[in-house]
Amino acid sequence: MFDEPNSEHERLLEFLYACPVGLVEFDATGTISIINPHAMKHLLPLAGDRDPTNLFTMLQECAPELRNLFGDYQQDRGTVCEGHRIAVDLGISRAGKDSKVLACTLVKLGPTRAVATFSDITVQVAQERRLKQAETWFASLIGGVNDYAVLSITREGIVDSVNAAFTRQTGRDCVEVAGKSLDAILNTDPRSGSLSLSNQLRLAERDGWYLDESWQQRRTGETYWCQRLFAARTGSDGATPDGFSVVLRDVVRDESDTSDLRRMLFFDHLTGAANRTHFLQTFVREQRRWRDGQEPLSLIMLDLDYFKAVNDTYGHPTGDLVLKQVARVCTGFLRPGDLFARLGGEEFGALLPSSSLEEATEIADRLCAAVAAMPILSPQGIFHITASFGCASASDERSTVDVLIADADAQLYAAKRAGRNRVHGGLILTAEI
Repeated sequence: MFDEPNSEHERLLEFLYACPVGLVEFDATGTISIINPHAMKHLLPLAGDRDPTNLFTMLQECAPELRNLFGDYQQDRGTVCEGHRIAVDLGISRAGKDSKVLACTLVKLGPTRAVATFSDITVQVAQERRLKQAETWFASLIGGVNDYAVLSITREGIVDSVNAAFTRQTGRDCVEVAGKSLDAILNTDPRSGSLSLSNQLRLAERDGWYLDESWQQRRTGETYWCQRLFAARTGSDGATPDGFSVVLRDVVRDESDTSDLRRMLFFDHLTGAANRTHFLQTFVREQRRWRDGQEPLSLIMLDLDYFKAVNDTYGHPTGDLVLKQVARVCTGFLRPGDLFARLGGEEFGALLPSSSLEEATEIADRLCAAVAAMPILSPQGIFHITASFGCASASDERSTVDVLIADADAQLYAAKRAGRNRVHGGLILTAEI
């Protein structure tokens, strides 16, 4: 009769060890009470020199938003997040492999008890990306032609012809738009992550096509959700496009693509800055564009100085307020085509397409001064913080995403060692820096 509890205990251990999904039980502070081997395999490499007994601390660098998601969940029981995607290996070379992505689900089992699951969905994410590409091509081939407004534009982006469906969809007369720049006809919405029209055309020229979805406005002022496909037309030399076909479709906005979901997928829950996944995808795209020899590309990495002391002295709510203010202030100094992202607990990155190292350093100087001048209101009174900045630019010798991040990071920590609250930048680092 005394063997039964032990048998159940052994069965539970066998289940935890054999389970192909990472399982973690933790309390409201993130302290782990149970973790199975599958979770340890994924999480321990992410802990670095941080406390491996606390879930939120282990994930502070690659998924700092989990702590905020959990803290903001007001109910005692329920699902905090489901299938939340975590880009794990930002800045770490995987030798041509797809970037590793984990799916995380957090469930509160009580006021002070919760469980997290982790699974590797790297292959699934890569397949989704390829399926979306294939879907785009099929969508452009299937369906009635009359449903599509089609514009023909020159390589310089000037409209040279449109079909009758364009007038039905937008209310604009065909004669009215002929000869005008595409910028004067179509809208872009940077807040939803859309690129500028010029950049969309560049990507279409490079890849053969580019798909975008965003709000458009009819002549009456009414807005509608528009799917548009840019397809490059092959020129007489068989290689260089001599223009583009732009296909517009008035579509019902997919419920899975609501603004809330888009924010969750691409933006940090706490600060509203881009998250690691969005940053990495944009970085890879801009690095390819740089490689094609069209524009310079620079990166700024910044890390708040003595941020742990802020949390220890004023508490995490004030620390969160600092992160929000830093993101808001820095984003306000960047151009619409730049991307500001939260890459770790108190680490941010600014991706600057079409910017030289000198320009990036000037921008970093302005950000450094703005952060230092920013007053922080806390229950204990007003205080100030500073940040250290590192800048790097793509060069022939150092151009990959991993290398650029490593260079900017090295410059950042050189700024830390030099006394903090300053900017360091350079193309190639020496071992002494």
